[in-house]
Amino acid sequence: MYGANVVTRMMSRKRYGRLIIITGLLFIAAALILTGYNLYDEYKAGDTVSHVYEILNEKISETSQPDGVGQEQAELPDYIINPNMEMPVEEIEGNNYIGVLDIPYLELSLPIMSEWSYPKLKIAPCRYSGSAYTGGFTIAGHNYSTHFGPVRDIPVGTQVIFTDVEGHRFEYEVQSVEVLEPTAIEDMLSDEWDLTLFTCTTGGQARVAVRCLKVN
Repeated sequence: MYGANVVTRMMSRKRYGRLIIITGLLFIAAALILTGYNLYDEYKAGDTVSHVYEILNEKISETSQPDGVGQEQAELPDYIINPNMEMPVEEIEGNNYIGVLDIPYLELSLPIMSEWSYPKLKIAPCRYSGSAYTGGFTIAGHNYSTHFGPVRDIPVGTQVIFTDVEGHRFEYEVQSVEVLEPTAIEDMLSDEWDLTLFTCTTGGQARVAVRCLKVN
């Protein structure tokens, strides 16, 4: 009788051990699947922004005049006459874009959507608030390596260029890089800066805000 109880306990421990091993393997498999999905998601996002940037940049080039052409007859741009005007948009594959953002130091070139939403952020960075014409221009982007992930390491003094869909170019210089609490919305939207680029840190524990002033 005693021997039977010992055998039963040993079998129960083996079953319990196998259950723990199986559970652990399931957790590992789930983590690998999630990692693979995130990597695919990031790859797809990078491929999309490159594709859209090429189309949008070509359209902008078609509307822009080379330096020195037509300067005598040039009129003031609409955004100078009416800085509160809505930024013009270009529709590409069902989404509206207001221009392109270039950060030469990071070799980063991205199309910028006119309005933000979480689904849109998976495609390209989006205008969160403000305007290139009036200042307080805030652009949100995912922390994908092909989107705004690299901006957390951007040095002060870096050149940032935004070109709207009509070919008007706005040059900025990075003044500071701030780490903010995820709920610090008012701080993120400070009117002190002409341009703010922001993204989340890994895991969404904080936000990185790159503050810029216009230099032209």
